Amino acid sequence: MDTQKVEGLWTHLHWLTVLAEQGTYTAAAARLGVSKAAMSQRIAELERAAGIALVQRTTRSVRFTEAGRRLVENTHGEYERIATSFATVREMAGVARGLIRVTAPVAFVRQQLVPKMSAFLRANPEVRVQLEVSDRISSIATEGFDLAIRHSAQAPETHVAWKLCETHSVIVATGAYLKRRGVPASPADLSSHDCLFYPRALGPGIWSFEKKSGRKASAGPLAVTVTGPFSANNSEALRDAALDDMGIALLPDFTAQAAVRAGKLVVLLREWRPVGAFAGQLYVVRPYTPHVPRAVALFIAYLREAFAEGFPL
Repeated sequence: MDTQKVEGLWTHLHWLTVLAEQGTYTAAAARLGVSKAAMSQRIAELERAAGIALVQRTTRSVRFTEAGRRLVENTHGEYERIATSFATVREMAGVARGLIRVTAPVAFVRQQLVPKMSAFLRANPEVRVQLEVSDRISSIATEGFDLAIRHSAQAPETHVAWKLCETHSVIVATGAYLKRRGVPASPADLSSHDCLFYPRALGPGIWSFEKKSGRKASAGPLAVTVTGPFSANNSEALRDAALDDMGIALLPDFTAQAAVRAGKLVVLLREWRPVGAFAGQLYVVRPYTPHVPRAVALFIAYLREAFAEGFPL
């Protein structure tokens, strides 16, 4: 094949390397911003030009032939160097631009992140942010994300990570519920209340507490068995049930903050610290890469400033 014909297939070769990275036609098409049909057509054209099969489809993924693997190995590094070089040149203009793909937990996105997005996007009009809102822990590099926000007990060691802030769990209820059922004076009182809990297993919930002061560390956490009419694996659902006067809920502070500040929910047992229910830190993480786009770096800096104070109640 002559040089001119090979040059006409450069885009096809790049798409093949993206397909190898993403593992499915659907994910590769999303990463490139094209349709799945266009993705399939380019790979088929490349196979016809090569005169040999490069990819074998399966039900859920793709498998590369020996010829396909060899072609990807020989071209992938070159395309990475081209992309890095071009990104460096573009950023010499000093303007952040491009798409940032972010994955983050559902409740945090809805309650905290989205309300803070407009300020960043107004300041950087050539940047676009694409959010995947999910409580599933995604593989950042494999699924093509630039950043992930993780509600975690510790920073993941496999990525570059920055701590955004600490988070805390809180016990809340409406004034109407408390007027009807009374205010718990200690964690032990919760066993006689309607509690709205995150189901960790079948049966009743277990809430654990530590005294914020005056309790011996050797005594360990105080565990309380709680029951109630409603449980859910989403903190927003529990918050909404609490707002409907259904009972007492245990929530992360970023889910409860707006309702508490508005006077719709009352924080209970402030002298006790709920432990073990939700993670204690929020992190922003990115894959290890030789070049960090200016837009990504600016967004990380923005997030660190925007959430530095945590979620005071």
